[in-house]
Amino acid sequence: MQPVVDKVLKIIRGHGLGWVFSPANFQIVGTRSAVESALRRLKKEGIIRHLARGLYDYPRKDPDLGILAPSLNEIIKALEARDAVRLQPSGAYAANLLGLTNQVPMRLVFLTDGPERKLRIGKRTILLRHTTPKNMATAGRVSGTVIHALRWLGKNNVDENTISFLANRLDAEDKVQLLTDIHYAPAWIAEVIRVITSEREAQWMDSYGNRQSKDV
Repeated sequence: MQPVVDKVLKIIRGHGLGWVFSPANFQIVGTRSAVESALRRLKKEGIIRHLARGLYDYPRKDPDLGILAPSLNEIIKALEARDAVRLQPSGAYAANLLGLTNQVPMRLVFLTDGPERKLRIGKRTILLRHTTPKNMATAGRVSGTVIHALRWLGKNNVDENTISFLANRLDAEDKVQLLTDIHYAPAWIAEVIRVITSEREAQWMDSYGNRQSKDV
């Protein structure tokens, strides 16, 4: 009978370099204790790397840079599988995902329907903040990322350039999803979404933009 460690290693290699995982990814292989023992052995042998509690990766290596940091997307997928929760990018990271800012923050904030946690992986800190069902209703969809990116920018910082950029950045399917989920957005973001999906930037500046300047 094939040892658990060999089965675990086969699955890891099957996913390829860069995969981030937890013991939850190997439930079909053996008992929790057997899987954890196999992972500790593979870590000791230098095949996998321990990132945080119950989180590992099969690290990619660069001939000049050495072992590379795991991708944020892989980390998030592994956390969702490990804790059986959903995660919604928020704040500056949501804006970065859409291209509204080029800077990837060192402190990443995700909303979750699970418990609050703080993880330190490499030089980055990942904060998981428990939130309301309404805020999680669009988790995993582009609409959620857009809503939380705009919320982070703030009403007074959403201008013609922001509208034009998002109108061009999002495809037809994304815009349909935005309109489907528009009732989850605050009133001012819902108005911005209507402009993005109809690409009425000039009209937006004449109406919403002018009203905004009067409020200042």
